[in-house]
Amino acid sequence: MSGMRFYETTPTHDLTYSDVFLVPSRSAVTSRLDVSLAPDDGTGASIPLVSANMNSVTGPRLAATLARRGGLGVLPQDMHLQDLDAAIRWVKEQPVGYDTPYAMAPSDTVEDARATLPSTEGHGIVLHEADGTFVGCIPATRLGSAARDATLGDLVHGSLASLDADDLDGPRAAFDLLVAADLDFAPVLHQGHVIGTISRKSALRSTLYTPAVDASGRLRVAAAVGVNGDVADKVKALAAAGVDVLVLDTAHGHQDAMIRAIAEVKALGLGIPIVAGNVVTAEAVRHLVNAGADIVKVGVGLGAMCTTRMMTAVGRPQFSAVIETAETARSLGAHVWADGGVRYPRDVALALAAGAASVMIGSWFAGTIEAPGELATDEAGAVYKESWGMASTKAVQSRFERLDPYELARKTLFAEGISSSRIYLDPLRPSLEDLLDMITSGVRSSFTYAGARSVPEFRERALVGIQSAAGYEEGKALPVSW
Repeated sequence: MSGMRFYETTPTHDLTYSDVFLVPSRSAVTSRLDVSLAPDDGTGASIPLVSANMNSVTGPRLAATLARRGGLGVLPQDMHLQDLDAAIRWVKEQPVGYDTPYAMAPSDTVEDARATLPSTEGHGIVLHEADGTFVGCIPATRLGSAARDATLGDLVHGSLASLDADDLDGPRAAFDLLVAADLDFAPVLHQGHVIGTISRKSALRSTLYTPAVDASGRLRVAAAVGVNGDVADKVKALAAAGVDVLVLDTAHGHQDAMIRAIAEVKALGLGIPIVAGNVVTAEAVRHLVNAGADIVKVGVGLGAMCTTRMMTAVGRPQFSAVIETAETARSLGAHVWADGGVRYPRDVALALAAGAASVMIGSWFAGTIEAPGELATDEAGAVYKESWGMASTKAVQSRFERLDPYELARKTLFAEGISSSRIYLDPLRPSLEDLLDMITSGVRSSFTYAGARSVPEFRERALVGIQSAAGYEEGKALPVSW
């Protein structure tokens, strides 16, 4: 068997990420920057990270931000078709070289702004009048000291600090201009119109990440579709909107309805990669790939908002599930995405070692500025967003809100999963991009320890050991001093 090897052991039971570790190997890779994280799954991404198609995780802004740094956002199937169409088109319209502005009106209040942005460096609010006239910008750090009922227009003083796009010869030049002007954040204008925003950190990131863009140079985006109803018409509408990857999604992917849906979409001949799932066995992969899936989504019952295993006993430890399904997918010329169960960068590295082309992340991304929903503050002043499972009462009511009350009540009666959970923003990493920096940095280091310069090479060179629970705990940093 090609692919990762176990170090001086043979597993006797299924394993999850905390059961295993990577053993260092001889390496000629001297720098993390010599590593390419581009997945080999045909999606056009440059980092192997995909955001989960959950309402509390992936909205248009998170999808655009993730694509700008090389990943892929999957818009959820629970959105109404017209909203999903609009979201795809919105992502396609966003700037590639600059950040998407947070736009508000001068009459909006500081309290309104705080529901969108915390007081943190590298972000800001761009103000426009109703007729589109640019008024100015306010660094997000200013929001922390301003009165909650103050209007944003009252916080703009002096000349308008901005950069002209014609003066920016690449991200390094933008960084140098920000430093020279003693700015951390500024809007970018072209012929008097705001076309994006930029910060020192985002300029620096643009020198390190490669955006995931389509043939027209627009940001890539994926969208999910369920397996019931008129799947073909939905898919054709999404293709017309410009979707780059289609995700056929249901909790139990190894079922006849999924296989029919895959075949139906494949027959359309759209030339768009088809992802299907979720499953956890080699047999399921064979059936879905033979039906036409290019990528199979692997993982059942391991999400932070998921109660499937406790309610039904259904699922499988993820590391073993990825090993088996990835090997089968490769033999058929297909790929797998490891969906769920990652809580640290190490878990992402282990999923790639097991054979995944990319790793799907849910709740970890839900607690970021870019995730859908408004920011809220608890009694202690900590900032959070709400998250919920896709089989929960909240999700079911949203998904079937157009049903008559009786049918909606029937659907809701058997809902499972967590309907509301507070996901707190990490004060040190409040942005999706902060998490991407941390995750990719850790995974790049994993590659250097294995002596690998690419995802396929890492998959071949990875050496994996099995550890006890005590071994896993030994690897954690101490939260307090000696």
